[in-house]
Amino acid sequence: MATALSSFRYGDSLVVVGISVCTAFLCEGISWLLIYRTSTYKSLRSSIDKASKKLESMKSTSSSSAAATSGAAAGAPAASSKKPSSRAKKMDRVETSLKESTRDLSLSKFKSGAVVAGVLFVVFGLLNSLFEGRAVAKLPFSPIPLVLKMSHRGLPGTDPTDCSMVFLYFLCSISIRTNLQKFLGFSPPRGAAGAGLFPMPDPKIS
Repeated sequence: MATALSSFRYGDSLVVVGISVCTAFLCEGISWLLIYRTSTYKSLRSSIDKASKKLESMKSTSSSSAAATSGAAAGAPAASSKKPSSRAKKMDRVETSLKESTRDLSLSKFKSGAVVAGVLFVVFGLLNSLFEGRAVAKLPFSPIPLVLKMSHRGLPGTDPTDCSMVFLYFLCSISIRTNLQKFLGFSPPRGAAGAGLFPMPDPKIS
């Protein structure tokens, strides 16, 4: 199949893109089998969605009432100081719950992540054996030196527009699987971005 397509002008590119698409579907199928269909994942995802919506609602309510509170603070300073403090504590509890659920969700993906990594390693080895030392596409521009090291990796000659399999496969893996996850509804839930196993430090603590 790969040899037959290679006779066409864009045959090599189509082979790499086609294998990338099939690999993306295979990886998402493995993830669904091991993770997405489980009750643990569904429960954690639901908890993250609810906590994220609640936190956004609390933040919007807090910001909208800030102006009114500041205007009334001069007349009743003691009463106005208690409400923001109580609201801040509730927000902290919701944020803590959101971070814990997100961390648990990231841990639950480790099992499928190891299997998916193994599949990607095998596919990359197959593609590397098929297209080693061959340009699979032509870039419409001359990339910057940093990108050129990857786009021209393992290729003979000095034509900067020659594209290696590694570069094309890397671009396909990022774009295809990300959009496939969104299409299938497997993308990370709201509020989970940037709060994985190693979340960013809270600026309020520093």
